[in-house]
Parts: sequence; C-alpha cells; structure tokens
Amino acid sequence: MEKGNEKRVGLADIFWSYFKVGLTAFGFAILQKLKDLVKRKNWVSDRELNEGLALVQLYPGPIMVNLNTYIGYRLRGIPGALASTVAFITPTTLLMLILSYIYFSFGKMPWVRPVFTGLEALVVGVLINVMLDFGKRAIKGKVEAVISLAAFAFLVGKLNIVLLVLFALLVGAVLIRPKGSDTTTPAKPATSGSVTTSESVKSWKNWLGIGLALLVVLLGVFFSIRLSECPSSDIGKSALSFFKIGSIAFGNGLTILPLIQADVVENFQWLSLKQFADGIALSQITPGPFLVISTFIGFKLGGPLAALLTTFAMFSPSFILTLIFTELFTHVRNLDVVKGALAGVLSAFMGLLSAMLLQLGAIISASPVALVFSAAAFVSVRFFKLDILWIFGGGLLLWILLYSVGIPIG
Repeated sequence: MEKGNEKRVGLADIFWSYFKVGLTAFGFAILQKLKDLVKRKNWVSDRELNEGLALVQLYPGPIMVNLNTYIGYRLRGIPGALASTVAFITPTTLLMLILSYIYFSFGKMPWVRPVFTGLEALVVGVLINVMLDFGKRAIKGKVEAVISLAAFAFLVGKLNIVLLVLFALLVGAVLIRPKGSDTTTPAKPATSGSVTTSESVKSWKNWLGIGLALLVVLLGVFFSIRLSECPSSDIGKSALSFFKIGSIAFGNGLTILPLIQADVVENFQWLSLKQFADGIALSQITPGPFLVISTFIGFKLGGPLAALLTTFAMFSPSFILTLIFTELFTHVRNLDVVKGALAGVLSAFMGLLSAMLLQLGAIISASPVALVFSAAAFVSVRFFKLDILWIFGGGLLLWILLYSVGIPIG
C-alpha cells in the first residue's frame, strides 16, 4: 500500500456505516452486506477481506462480529474497532430489549414462528449467492476441496469445530501455497496492517490500547464475580457464563448455541426449553448478530441493565482477541506458511457455509411458498443486484401479508 494514498476514514463514517449494516442485515446476509459496504467505500481490498474472514476463524467468538471488529481496527485502530463493533451490535440489542419486554410481559407470540420461516427462506436465497462468490476464491484446488468437504462433514456430524480449525490450519500451512495476490489498493490503507517503519514505531501504542481494553473486560469479569456472590443473584452468574462462552466458543451463532443451551437451560435452568426456543426465534427475526440471544436471557434474569451486562459479556472477549490477532497478523501475513494456513481456514469456511445452507434448506423444504421466496431472493441479489434491505424488508412484508390473509405458507 502506498503511504501517499492514505485517506483517513472518519470514525463517524465507520459508526453510521456499520450501524446501517447492523440494522438491515440478517444472518449470513451480513456477509453480503459487509462485502457491499467495503467495496462501495473502497476501504479494504478483496484480498484483505478474505484474509480477515480466514483470520477471525482462528480464535473464539462469533465470526461476523469479529470480522466487523477486524475491519474497523484496520481502518482506524482501536477507536475504529470500537466504533464498528458498537455500531453493529447496538441496533439488534435495542430491538431485542423491546421484544424481550413484550415477550416476558405479554406471554406467547404466535406470529414469531411463521415469520421465522419466511426469514429463513430469504436467508437461504442470499446465502446461496454468498457461497457462490466465496467459492470462486476459496476452492482453487484439490486440497481446498478436501478441506471444505471435511468442514461440511464436521458441522453435519456435530463434531468439534476447534479440531476442524486446527485441521484446516495444519493442512493449509503444509500443502497450500496460494498463487498470486490481489493487488487492488483501497483508498485507506490499514492503520495497523502496514509493516512500514513508521507504523512499527506506533506499535507500542496499539498494544497499550489493547491492554487498556483488556483491563475493561477484566473489570467486567470482576464485577460479575462480585454480583454472583450476592444471595439468589443469577445476574452475575449469567455474565460469567457468557464471558466463558465468548472466550472459548468457535464459529457462528448456531455452532455456539449448544454451549449457551447447556448453561442456560440445563445447568442453571434460567429458561425453560420453550423460552429458549422462542429466544432463538426472536434473535433470528432481528437483524445483526444471532448471539443477541444473550440480551434476551439477561433481560429475563434482571431487566435492561442485566441484558446489557450479558451482551457485553458475550461479545467483549472476542473483541479483545480480534485486536490481538490482527496486531500479530501484521508481522506474519506475508509468510507463505501463513498464507497457506489462512487459505485452509477459508476453505473450511466454505464447507461450514454449505452445511449451514443444507440445514436451513431443510427447514423451508416443506413449504413450496418458502422455496419460491428463497429462489426470488437469490435472483434478486445475484442478477438484479438489489440491496439486502429491499430483499428482506419487501420479502418479509409480503410474507406477513400472505400469513395474515390465511394463505398456507408453512
């Protein structure tokens, strides 16, 4: 990247751009929305985006949230990471607070599941487009194809995702040597991704900021421990549970979900299985990261403040890990073995994406109307290049209209 081409990206621009993504993007459609954003803004190149997608799978935390933090950090360091992450999570957190209040105040919500089916149909259509786009870049040979198939089998067989990441890393590092590179230069070079002498001099400031951010998280853990020591207080215990899950769980929302269920439903019995299932449905019909179910659970235990605490506990560990891994990645990104390892992980992501598509497809397969909606969403995004907001907004409105007039939609 040319230092002379540097164009500083404003924090307000980062915040409001990611706020819009968090307000309008659902599920794996987040990835498509994110790609559209960085291409339109010319913030990072395709190569850097793919590197980031591979990198954020090497450590715990929700992949899409980690990817947003990664891009924000590369644009403006820790302030940029904080702006992109907070902006991305805020809309869905506020929506979930409102829905949680309605749910726990007025009981059952019979409209949730039909709307959920329509949402899944639209997500499947958009997901097919995302898979086709990334498949062209990720699967370039037999080794990548084998890794992708292994990842597919891992998710379908409900095997350990950590072992999958280690497998993809090892095979990629040993057997894959990517040919060529993306030479597209974005208007804004990475704040912490450059390896020039001037950036190296500033490295200690980055690590100091990471240390301060880590201190804030540790204070949150300490506060949760003190709360958990109070008689009959489940708020602190729930926060500690989400700190733990956010620190050890790999993958996307659905792969992390079993860990949450084990603590929330089985170990501590904070929610019934029915309430937990309804929380999943609500987190699916809200835009943004799926793990906003942590907000729902916190609200059940202690209202809005507890909901904000559990949300912070869920996402803060991976925020810190993203800063650390991105900073370390700066110094090793050009090594062939690292490029191979990242290519291996990216291939694994394609397998996971395919398995996720299969699972979501099974949900909507019994509804002919849902299949039509899915096909329409795919055609709209791939061939007519419609914005995701229009696809999900218009699609959901039409779905609800069909449901309201009594048309059987599944």
